[in-house]
Amino acid sequence: MGPLVDEAAVKMVNRYIRIAKKEGKPLLVRKADGDGYFVGPAIFTDVNPGSRIAQEEIFGPVVAIMRATDIDEALSIANGVSYALTGGIFSRSPKNIEKIKNNSESAISTSPGRLPALIVGRQPFGGFGMSGVGSKAGGPDYLLQFMNPKSICGNTLRKGFAPEQKI
Repeated sequence: MGPLVDEAAVKMVNRYIRIAKKEGKPLLVRKADGDGYFVGPAIFTDVNPGSRIAQEEIFGPVVAIMRATDIDEALSIANGVSYALTGGIFSRSPKNIEKIKNNSESAISTSPGRLPALIVGRQPFGGFGMSGVGSKAGGPDYLLQFMNPKSICGNTLRKGFAPEQKI
């Protein structure tokens, strides 16, 4: 696991791990060794889709596992959050893969294979919802998200008397 950005981030992730111990069943909770801003991986099962660890964005190695009875419920759980950066499905069913492709609200969705990581210039980074604007990192529209577009129109067809003015 790579380091977190600072001590405040470590404290925040550790706070979520304490919350997760109350909201789910710990499957794996490891401590990080060594100096620096590290947090060990934590995986929790039997998590309710409405719980904090399922609904809030945690920038650290914390995984919340939820059960779904079918692909429709799984899609409903995945789309039932305010954040929508990445999503993925492991399936051999072309029907399920197509359903996720057409109905997932995440900015990056992949299947089958390993879950995605950002590929600059190819995939949206920033996502949708509260994860950002969905423009592609390094792509042609990336800088537009930092701009405030403005249009100025003028009437080029004058009617009536318009005397010349000295400037």
